[in-house]
Amino acid sequence: MARRRVLDMVQPHLLGLDAYEAVDPPEALAARAGIPESEVVKLNANENPYGPSPKVAKALAEMRRIHLYPDPAQVAAREAVGRYVGLSQEHVVVGNGSDEIIDLLFRSLLAPGEAIVNAVPTFGMYAFSAQVCGGRTLPVERDARFALNVKATVDACNRPDVKAVIFASPNNPSGNATAPQDILRLLEADCLVIVDEAYVEFDARSVASLVPQHPNLVVLRTLSKWAGLAGLRVGYGLMAPELADVLMRAKPPYNISQAAETALLASLADVDTLNERAGRIIAERARLAGLLAGVPGVNPLPSEANFILARMPQGRGKVVYEGLARRGVFVRYYARGVLADYLRVSVGTPEQTDRLMAALAEAMED
Repeated sequence: MARRRVLDMVQPHLLGLDAYEAVDPPEALAARAGIPESEVVKLNANENPYGPSPKVAKALAEMRRIHLYPDPAQVAAREAVGRYVGLSQEHVVVGNGSDEIIDLLFRSLLAPGEAIVNAVPTFGMYAFSAQVCGGRTLPVERDARFALNVKATVDACNRPDVKAVIFASPNNPSGNATAPQDILRLLEADCLVIVDEAYVEFDARSVASLVPQHPNLVVLRTLSKWAGLAGLRVGYGLMAPELADVLMRAKPPYNISQAAETALLASLADVDTLNERAGRIIAERARLAGLLAGVPGVNPLPSEANFILARMPQGRGKVVYEGLARRGVFVRYYARGVLADYLRVSVGTPEQTDRLMAALAEAMED
């Protein structure tokens, strides 16, 4: 009897899966530009240029339980997050980045062929995670200013095959937040409403306080941006206790490492420092927006996040992106659809902004 091929045993919906387009690490970017890694200006992943709280390095250096498994019940982490957001710990699930919370939610919700509603253009992980879980994605286009089309989204949410709608507020890559009154309208739909607040600490309004009154609301947060912990992978979800209980039972038992938990606790013990740094990023965002607006043909969009989406002259998006990369400045480029002429620029330090603007002036002439 002929043996089955390995790929014959793989779930069919994974065979055509497109990998998520992540950014390259600094050493790869340096090699591409032919410069030392120390000279790379990395503004392509919305990372915090100031890094984590100083308390994080101290706490990690003093760790004494690396040889032990972390707490599977996440007691200290959930209590700390609960204090920070003003909710009881029963509403909290901590994950290996908020990406893991998205994955856990979709695996808990989606049977094969069932769908999520996705307000596009937006963060690519939503559609990717749904496909990995065997689900489908129903895209609803945002308007010309990248605002949520609330009526069309509600209509899509009320389809019988839809289990959830997910959207970022502020949106990635456009930087605009969804008004709380629009979120309340969505909460009237017959599905789970997942609001990704990855960038909320950069002066946007949160709807986390609505979670106890709305069992179909889930709010996602990450410590990658505001807290500078992108390399340690830690985020959390806020949701109804009964849903949190499902995710806590469905997650891998030791899903956050001792290091990630230690860094989370140290970060939330130093909120003032992190908020002061977020204030610096907000101020630099305003300066960057003004500088970009002064470049002929460049149109930066208003942003409530730690990045700015800027439209380049028509047909010049890729050329400008490549010109910046040759000069060691890396931003995010979207090659397809309505974003083809846009570049997303993370807000860096003032020195990084100056490097960007000098490189941009040259790249615009390429």
